[in-house]
Amino acid sequence: MQNRARATPSDDGCPSGTEEDTRVGSRGRETGLDARALRRALEHGIEEGLSSRASPAGEDKPGETSPAKSGRAWRRTAKTLVGIAVVAVFGWIPLQALLQTSSVEAVVNSRVVTLRSPIDGEVVAGRTSLSDSGVIRRGAVVLRVVNPRAERARLDDLRRQLARLESELPAIKAKLAAARALEGDLTRQAAQFREWRIRQLEARIAELESLVAAAVARREEAAAAVERATSLVRSNSISTAELARLTRERTIAEQTEVGARRRLDATQIELKAAHAGTFLGDSYNDRPSSMQRQEELHQQVATLSAALDKADADIAWLRGEIAQEQVRYSTRSAAEIRLPVAGRLWEMMTSPGEDVRAGQPLLRVLDCSGAVVTANVTERVYNRLQVGSPARFVPAEGGPEFDGVISNLTGAAGAAANLAISPDSLGKEPYRVTVSIPQLARESADCKVGRTGRVIFAGEKAATP
Repeated sequence: MQNRARATPSDDGCPSGTEEDTRVGSRGRETGLDARALRRALEHGIEEGLSSRASPAGEDKPGETSPAKSGRAWRRTAKTLVGIAVVAVFGWIPLQALLQTSSVEAVVNSRVVTLRSPIDGEVVAGRTSLSDSGVIRRGAVVLRVVNPRAERARLDDLRRQLARLESELPAIKAKLAAARALEGDLTRQAAQFREWRIRQLEARIAELESLVAAAVARREEAAAAVERATSLVRSNSISTAELARLTRERTIAEQTEVGARRRLDATQIELKAAHAGTFLGDSYNDRPSSMQRQEELHQQVATLSAALDKADADIAWLRGEIAQEQVRYSTRSAAEIRLPVAGRLWEMMTSPGEDVRAGQPLLRVLDCSGAVVTANVTERVYNRLQVGSPARFVPAEGGPEFDGVISNLTGAAGAAANLAISPDSLGKEPYRVTVSIPQLARESADCKVGRTGRVIFAGEKAATP
């Protein structure tokens, strides 16, 4: 277009385009315009060259407006409006960001959970692979610590005691069964002896009652003979010696009756004792040998039953102690390192095959379920904030925004030391704020720890380009 402008003759016969280009170039050098101003000047020269080409005479008729001039004016107006719109759009965004109550820097953060070894031993790989860079689920076994030198002397001693009692238990049961069987036999023998002894005493009582009846009859007969003899002695029919003999026989009959009655009473007493379980006699003690043996066996059965109950109680106690000792030995001999939270491996501080001590750190894990946003703000903004006030995190890479609330204001003191990204890394401003973002915690599978952006406070709207 510039070549075409140079070929267009002006009214005085000189190429008007060349003169305009020279004039524009000298103007740019004299005024020191930037590249954008020089471009606008060149475009202006080109437009004038085009207008000169459209009207070679270079003169307009009086009272008429040139179409080239009106078109040029319209284009200038349009370019001016476009420039104003560009300046308004691209100038309003920084101005709005300057007027917003927002942070200077912000980063998605999370606390770091340190897993330590609960026992001494050797580190063994768990069921979950640590080579995966994604989020590991809660409760996953990431490592195991095995201690083959764990103390188990008490566990072995308890097991030996249990084995000894369990081996003695069948013998105790067999003795108890035999004693109970013999006790049953002796019980039957004692019952039979009592039954037949009672029958014997009842028969003796019947015999003694017959003897008493006979003694009563002889006594009555002797008494009648004495009465007859007494009357005959008065008449001198019998001698005095005969009366004396009859009197003696009466006395013997009376004493015989008394003796028979005493034996009857003694036998009745034996019968009552036999009914009560006590047997009286001259040739044996108060209880027969069968009943005495039965009592001995009864005591033996009671002793064996107590021994069996004690053995059962001891076995039950030993089994409980063995179960508890087994748990203690299991915790001392092997331990599974499980993740208490869903998170991502942050730092591996040991490796499989390494010997560790109890309490030694094994690895550090990001708690993705407790993700927060740490930000630094200016002193003016910090003094306007309050815990619990609404805030919104705007990611630097764009995308959806996350609503939250201010959970902590630490100022220049910094935030908690167990955060994955130290608040001191945000060094543009010394005042620090922690914002809780529930949505980040719910999206723990993504674990956006380390993403940058800024935080807008008090419900301000983010500026969108």
